[in-house]
Amino acid sequence: MPLKLSLKPNESFVVNGAVVRNGDRRGVLLLETQARVLREKDILQPEDANTPAKSTYFAVMQMYLLGQTDGPALRRVEAALAAQLEVLPAGVQRDRVLTISAAIVAGDLYGALSACRKLVQDEAGDR
Repeated sequence: MPLKLSLKPNESFVVNGAVVRNGDRRGVLLLETQARVLREKDILQPEDANTPAKSTYFAVMQMYLLGQTDGPALRRVEAALAAQLEVLPAGVQRDRVLTISAAIVAGDLYGALSACRKLVQDEAGDR
């Protein structure tokens, strides 16, 4: 089943590492094969990774966009997750970190990124 992206005018997204921008009208894009896709609204800039949860999200996002499940990208994610476990009390947020870790081990980088989004939302709700 293809992935259908409904795009706003001038919205950008990343497909397998390439940044693509929609034209000046709404558009629909169908991806017929497996690809690493991330919409502009889900891309976190390095300077915005200024909290523990956002740092974790950024590390997992890089891993997802690069399609790397080992090497330096994995080490950055492991360090970010370890830092999260040190500061989080037991509960839902800690369980999210474990879910992220399990998804990465299973090779489900998009699932890990989705769990990271929830972690960032939890962190924002704490403030």
